[in-house]
Amino acid sequence: MNIELLKKLCETPGVPSREDRLRAVVKEALAPLVDDLTVDVMGNVIGRKAGRGKRKVMIAAHMDEIGFLVKYIDEKGFLRLQTLGGFDPRQLFAQRVLVHTAQRGALRGVLSYTAKPVHLQAGDEAKQPPRVEDFFVDLGMKAGDVKKQVEIGDMVTMDRTLEVCGENIVSKAVDNRVGIFVMIEALKMLKKHSVDIYAVATTQEEVGLRGATTSAYAIEPDVGIALDTTLANDYPGQSDADAITRLGRGAAIKIMDGSLICHPKLVAHFRDVAKKKKIPHQMEILPRGGTDGGALQRARGGSASITLSIPTRYIHTVNEMANRADIKSAIQLLAAYLAEAHARDYALE
Repeated sequence: MNIELLKKLCETPGVPSREDRLRAVVKEALAPLVDDLTVDVMGNVIGRKAGRGKRKVMIAAHMDEIGFLVKYIDEKGFLRLQTLGGFDPRQLFAQRVLVHTAQRGALRGVLSYTAKPVHLQAGDEAKQPPRVEDFFVDLGMKAGDVKKQVEIGDMVTMDRTLEVCGENIVSKAVDNRVGIFVMIEALKMLKKHSVDIYAVATTQEEVGLRGATTSAYAIEPDVGIALDTTLANDYPGQSDADAITRLGRGAAIKIMDGSLICHPKLVAHFRDVAKKKKIPHQMEILPRGGTDGGALQRARGGSASITLSIPTRYIHTVNEMANRADIKSAIQLLAAYLAEAHARDYALE
């Protein structure tokens, strides 16, 4: 596995609407694998790999990570934040962040909470649930220097690197840089195909599937495949019924989530390919949450759509964990499907 590419993807900063640096990484990796490469007005990277022109298959993997924008700098130089994407505030205590500035590059800061230190709390104060809006960033600088170097709207990301952890990798932004990685590596593996393939690294998924919506509207795919992470709640405190997926059991073929009910004939096709090729896989139903698949399904007149998921523990935290064998299974399954994506009729009548 090309851990160096996955590490570069995960560690490159890019919150919704600020995917510029990641876009450069994706373009460099994707360009040799496609016939032409374009960037649309939303910032989506669209690579087209020509087939026989009888069916268009769009793969969508979003580039953006959850993060923040600077929304206010107070008189003491502390930063207040605007969230971009859904953080669980219980997971944000004692973290470090990077504030990405135009003048000084990335400034390291401490993400802290406005509550009193535990030593000074009394009564029920410690029982109050945390709120994301009550966090602030301390850059350790004088207020005047902060105001000279930081601007409203500067991007703020979590300060974490990708590390190998046993059979797994752990990092910030595994959601969804691993989906980008799977798309790139599957195209490398693909030998022959008949369909026209559109490999799209989408923008602004975490704030409403925005890049996938516009790119799918323009491409008008017959088949839409979203690549994304999904919950692997296979750890203490969770019931077996709520596990959704489990690490080490293969790529997850989604049946439904909060944004789409996957096309049943497409689900069957993916499952049959996995069985025929003996690719480890598991079936997934995610009661809440969504993916770019929801946008692909509803673009223009609609498309047969599905999401292929990479099981991930601790999603939307700074320590998202995915299994290397599951990532490999997702790559193999996507490549195997693309090779025979022309072979079945998905009409429901």
